[in-house]
Amino acid sequence: MSREPDGLAELLPQWYRLRDGGPGAAAEPLRALLAVIAEQLDLVRDGVAQGYDDLFVETAAPWVLPYLGDLVGYRPLPGYERMPAGGLRDGGRPDASRERLAQALAPRRDVAATVANRRRKGSLALLEELSAQVAGWPARAVELSRQVAHRQPVKLYGTGAAATDAVRRSRGRTADLRDGSALDLAGGPFGTVARSADVRRAGSARRQGGATPAGVALFVWRLRAYPLTSSPAYCVDRARNLYTFSILGNDSPLVTRPVPEPSTVHAATVDNVPAFIGRRLLHDRLADYYGPGRSFVIRRDGEDRPVPPADIVVADLSRWRYRPRRGQVAVDPELGRIAFGARSAPRQGVWVDYHYACPADLGGGSYARQRGARPEAVVYRVGPHQPYQRIMDAYRDWRHDRQARRVGPDGIIEITHSGAHQEQLDFDLAPGDRLEVRAAEGCRPVVRLLDWYSNRPDALNIRAVGGGHRDGHGHGHERRGRHGHGGGHGHGSGPHDHDHGGDAPRIVLDGLLVTGRGLNVTGPVGAVVLRHCTLVPGWSLEPDCTPHAPQEPSIVLDRTTACLQIEDSILGTIQVIGDEVSTDPLAIHIRDSILDATGHDREALAAPDRLLAHAVLHAHRTTVIGEVHTQAVRIAEDSLFTGRLRVARRGVGRLRFCYVPPGSRTPPRYRCQPDGAGPGRAGEVRPVFTSERYGTPSYGRLADQGAAELRRGAEDGAEMGVFHDLYLPQREDSLRARLAEYTPAGADAGIFYVT
Repeated sequence: MSREPDGLAELLPQWYRLRDGGPGAAAEPLRALLAVIAEQLDLVRDGVAQGYDDLFVETAAPWVLPYLGDLVGYRPLPGYERMPAGGLRDGGRPDASRERLAQALAPRRDVAATVANRRRKGSLALLEELSAQVAGWPARAVELSRQVAHRQPVKLYGTGAAATDAVRRSRGRTADLRDGSALDLAGGPFGTVARSADVRRAGSARRQGGATPAGVALFVWRLRAYPLTSSPAYCVDRARNLYTFSILGNDSPLVTRPVPEPSTVHAATVDNVPAFIGRRLLHDRLADYYGPGRSFVIRRDGEDRPVPPADIVVADLSRWRYRPRRGQVAVDPELGRIAFGARSAPRQGVWVDYHYACPADLGGGSYARQRGARPEAVVYRVGPHQPYQRIMDAYRDWRHDRQARRVGPDGIIEITHSGAHQEQLDFDLAPGDRLEVRAAEGCRPVVRLLDWYSNRPDALNIRAVGGGHRDGHGHGHERRGRHGHGGGHGHGSGPHDHDHGGDAPRIVLDGLLVTGRGLNVTGPVGAVVLRHCTLVPGWSLEPDCTPHAPQEPSIVLDRTTACLQIEDSILGTIQVIGDEVSTDPLAIHIRDSILDATGHDREALAAPDRLLAHAVLHAHRTTVIGEVHTQAVRIAEDSLFTGRLRVARRGVGRLRFCYVPPGSRTPPRYRCQPDGAGPGRAGEVRPVFTSERYGTPSYGRLADQGAAELRRGAEDGAEMGVFHDLYLPQREDSLRARLAEYTPAGADAGIFYVT
């Protein structure tokens, strides 16, 4: 559309404009014609401006980058030639996944630094920069010959006191058993203790390389550090002086807050990468990791001032045996545990700032989330120093204002802190309502659903009502509080939103972590959308991340018409209870998410008693841990199903580039696994995860030693499942290609994965 559709018409003399809009004439045909011409002029103007921008690598369009690189001899990374033109899918809609693939295979920073990199070819600091430019992974380059044990040669020049020796003091030597710090770092990227030589090539692409004397190891960190600010710590039930950093009560190792390297020639240190903090490291460098603006902070009893560093004691709290003295605070960074003295236990709670590790922006977190503008919606803010302190208070006022017609159907309840909300949530939605409950940017609120009632379930209830509006406790709305009327930013109706009519209510949950119970949806709801949310599989966690109630569902669709949409989320079992005779199957859309039944033989999607769910599944880039029993699968692509699929209507839908266990009953499959495995490999091609327990850092990620058919089995060569859009295989191939180009002469460079 033209930026100024009436710009040309305004340039006409007044006489022609009067004649154009005179009596008997059509609806200003001349003005409409000039608006079309102005639109084309804008296209030409934009094309000329883009043509100038394409002369510079910083502003050029993505498709121009390989051509600019060709001018300086830039070699495109492996796989770029297979990129589809335009990166469009599904009827011409731009696909963000393809855009991310194009950025991974032709990174702008790599093209821009081609000439500068060639001037520094062979330096270890350059290899670290290449890892960040090409793969987006922080790294540390190490010359392995300095860590391999050497026999010290002795050359004699004369006899007696005149004898001297030539000692390679900079090479590996025997370990000093008195140096605990060096022993703690042995075998890692920052170790100095010598080890025996390994004959395996450092650059082996089939398995982890060895410590060969002629090798260069590039240690890379693939897990990212995510911050949490002012998050409540979890008090262990059996004692009031024992806490965990994780509000879920599970062990969560602490991660360093990475700081930028001071210069391009500076070798990466433990402070520049998202490394796990060890007990010995924290003991030796407590002042570098503890305090405001650093890796973690502990506050107690509502004080703004953190616990003094002099009171912090690093200890092993694996079995809670260590007993700190009065005034001391014991911290175990490897488990994420805190212990106070028995006589100095906090009375008003503990709050922590810390960093945890995760492979990607998934589930409830404090990362940035893309949201569309909703200027028509009214925002009700919840949190400290806000009009509301409880979510239900904001909801009641929105419902009261909606009844009084002071606001429209769009409402946003925004939670502005990373604290915990312990309240019973019941949302009754009237026809036409569009409610969004979301976390503010940089926040990860936690909703704890506890045992509030003895005679009914305590789930988060979403109900559609047709009559008067009443709150979740059956009371009318008698008061009206303050609320913010500023324009909000939320998700509008995007290309993947599927609503059941304009009158059916719609609710969006965005950026929340729900623990203790699940969601229960009833009535004629139009759509229930979960974006960047976590519904803890198994409701809650034990200290070792074992689910507390593995058989309980996270979402129950109970005789409802709701279309369930799940994006970038983590949740447990979905249970569907419906009338298969008089109602249509429910549409369930899952995209870039993990559906975890906490066991391969448990139902991830089904009706009660292992019956078929009255639903139609749409799965895109999803990892499903458990079995699926449903009426139909309309589409499943680039997804992993660890349990058997049982589909009633096999003639409907299709599966593309997926893994389904042998013995599954599915629609037609196209290039799925293990169907495409070679002879004798069908039993070997199966998902092997680094971790299958929610709460662990590598949860849901395929193991590096797993089958290549799954790690590279998606349509575009990426791995199947939820972490498809990380494009780990493409990043690895690209980094290996650059290492082969810029490795020091005579050396063999390999990639060593730390996380």
